[in-house]
Amino acid sequence: MSTASAASSSSSSSAGEMIEAPSQVLNFEEIDYKEIEVEEVVGRGAFGVVCKAKWRAKDVAIKQIESESERKAFIVELRQLSRVNHPNIVKLYGACLNPVCLVMEYAEGGSLYNVLHGAEPLPYYTAAHAMSWCLQCSQGVAYLHSMQPKALIHRDLKPPNLLLVAGGTVLKICDFGTACDIQTHMTNNKGSAAWMAPEVFEGSNYSEKCDVFSWGIILWEVITRRKPFDEIGGPAFRIMWAVHNGRSIRLDHGKNKKIHT
Repeated sequence: MSTASAASSSSSSSAGEMIEAPSQVLNFEEIDYKEIEVEEVVGRGAFGVVCKAKWRAKDVAIKQIESESERKAFIVELRQLSRVNHPNIVKLYGACLNPVCLVMEYAEGGSLYNVLHGAEPLPYYTAAHAMSWCLQCSQGVAYLHSMQPKALIHRDLKPPNLLLVAGGTVLKICDFGTACDIQTHMTNNKGSAAWMAPEVFEGSNYSEKCDVFSWGIILWEVITRRKPFDEIGGPAFRIMWAVHNGRSIRLDHGKNKKIHT
């Protein structure tokens, strides 16, 4: 395994060209794809397909792009994950150049979304679990927002992007395909409607506080075990329009699914 770099200057191989990023240098551990044994597809991220695999006798998750249009998100996630190190953020082991893929730690507990809303019978959890998950998520987000010289904004915090390990006791933030460094003027619309801060989908200037808004929706979701704005239904713009017009989520104890104290 070696350290690989990709810059905007040039690249002699097609694999290198796949990770070419203007004005950026990517530093990562290069992994030989021949060392990886793919087992099964386990999901999708902001880009690409995610598979469970074996690498050097341990379980890993690999994320592969499926089209040229996903290259930018791949570069973003590779760049951002290669510079973070926190117990509540999924670990990047390295990347393969041919085929292009990320090699990350595998979360045997799946996503928080599946715990909250998956197939019946739903997994048991307590209020203590709920508070621990939200605390760990906030610790990971606080780490991202404290990065120097600029805060890193995730922009797509939601239960499908929160993974569980260690028997469901440890939470890890994943899917950095839409993450970005904070800029002076930010108006790009990124994220998922039900968890998205109003200033983001309205095209207004926003900051790292958009992640805090998403975290608040997640807190409501784990307490109520309900999907945010599920009663609205239909395409995403209906949720955006409702929130724009003042719609909010509420703690309605008569509708909440019971969690144990």
